[in-house]
Amino acid sequence: MSIKTDNETSLIEGEDIEQAFPEEYEVVMLNDDFTPMDFVVDVLISIFHKNPVEATRLMLLVHTTGRAAVGVYTYDIASTKINEVHTRARAEGYPLKCIMKRV
Repeated sequence: MSIKTDNETSLIEGEDIEQAFPEEYEVVMLNDDFTPMDFVVDVLISIFHKNPVEATRLMLLVHTTGRAAVGVYTYDIASTKINEVHTRARAEGYPLKCIMKRV
């Protein structure tokens, strides 16, 4: 194994470098009997950046199955998106809820 240096960088030949990736979390939207479907579609478009067709598909999945995964993000981004959903829903008087689970 040899070490090559080039100013401030060095490379150790023959060693595998393992790259650590941040853990991912799935944001899951939960169904309730009070939040209007058009509000859910709007949230999916504005917060999760879904196109209208995908947002409608996800809203119907939430409505029929009780829940749907709406995105996979790092912890901080997932947490921020969940807080945005809850803040916006509460401001409109709706109980819409999202949770996250580790992938």
